[in-house]
Amino acid sequence: MHETKITLIIRLNILLHIYTYNNFKLCHFAKEIQRCFSSVSTQNLEKDNQNTTSVNPDLKDDRTIPLNYRFIYPEFLPDPNPRYRNHLREKLERMDMIARRTQIDVPEFYVGSILAVTYTEPHAPGKVNKFVGICISRKGCGLRASFLLRNVIDNQGIEVSFDIYDPSLQKIDCLRLEKRLDNELFYLRDAPLEYSTFPFDMETELLPEGSSVPVNDIIVPLNPQPWLERWEQKELKGIKNIKISQNRRKKAKANAKPWEKYDLMKAYRETIPEEEQNDIFAEVQSNLRDLEIVRYKQKYTRTFVRPKKSG
Repeated sequence: MHETKITLIIRLNILLHIYTYNNFKLCHFAKEIQRCFSSVSTQNLEKDNQNTTSVNPDLKDDRTIPLNYRFIYPEFLPDPNPRYRNHLREKLERMDMIARRTQIDVPEFYVGSILAVTYTEPHAPGKVNKFVGICISRKGCGLRASFLLRNVIDNQGIEVSFDIYDPSLQKIDCLRLEKRLDNELFYLRDAPLEYSTFPFDMETELLPEGSSVPVNDIIVPLNPQPWLERWEQKELKGIKNIKISQNRRKKAKANAKPWEKYDLMKAYRETIPEEEQNDIFAEVQSNLRDLEIVRYKQKYTRTFVRPKKSG
C-alpha cells in the first residue's frame, strides 16, 4: 500500500508537468487523475469487504451502485448546465464533501422531512442555537448545496436557510423522515400556520428496519387571497380549495404547458446522464458506504429512555 501511494504521487507530478508544458485540456487531466485514484480505491474496497461481516447485509454490496444514491446524495451530482461544469473542481469538491461528512453526520432527508439543526451563533447564549422545522426546499450541488427549514414561532412564520457543508453546523438530526407530494413546499407560506408548526422538543421518530421512506399525502388548504405567488399556474398536488376568479383561471389555462412532460430534450438538459452518475458515485461509494455503516451502528446503540407517564 505504501508503494502504491508513492507511485500515485509520482504519476500525479508527471501529469502536472505534462499539463503545464503541453497545455492539455482540463477535462482529460481530471479523468486521468480519476483513473489514478481508482486503483487505490479498489484495494480499499477489497479491504473493507473483509471488515463488514457483522453489519447490515444491505450495506455490503459495493460492486453495484445503489439506485437510491441519486436521491439520498443529490448534491454529489454536478450542475447539468455545461456552462458551469469543471471536472477537476467537481472532483475536489467531492473530496471536501466526504471530508466534511466524516466530521458531521448528514442524515438522509427529503423535502417534507422534519429536521433539527444545531449551529454556531455568536449572538446566542452559549454561542449555540437550534432550529427545528420542515424542509420546504433543497437545492444546489457540491459545496453550494443548501436546504430551507420553516417553522412558526410566536404566530410568525420563520424560515432559515442552511448550507449542508457549512462549518458552523454542529449537528443535523432528521426527526421525521418522510416525503411530500411536491418537490417544493413554498405554498406553506400561504397556508394556515398549523401546517408549519412543529415543537422544538420533538422526539426522533425511527422507522422500522428495511422500510421505505413514507410519503405524506396530506393536502394543504390555502388561505384567502392575496397569495405570494400564483399557485394556480403551478402543477401542485399538495394543495386544495384554490378559489380564484374566472379571469385568473383563464390566464392559468393559457400559461399551462402540458407538453413539457413529453419533452425529452428538456429532461436531458436538466439531468445528468445515468452513466455519468454511476461514474461519480463509484468514485465516492466506498467512503459513503463506510459512513452508512457507522450511522447504522450508532442507530442501534442509543440509550433507551423510558417515556414518562402523562396525566
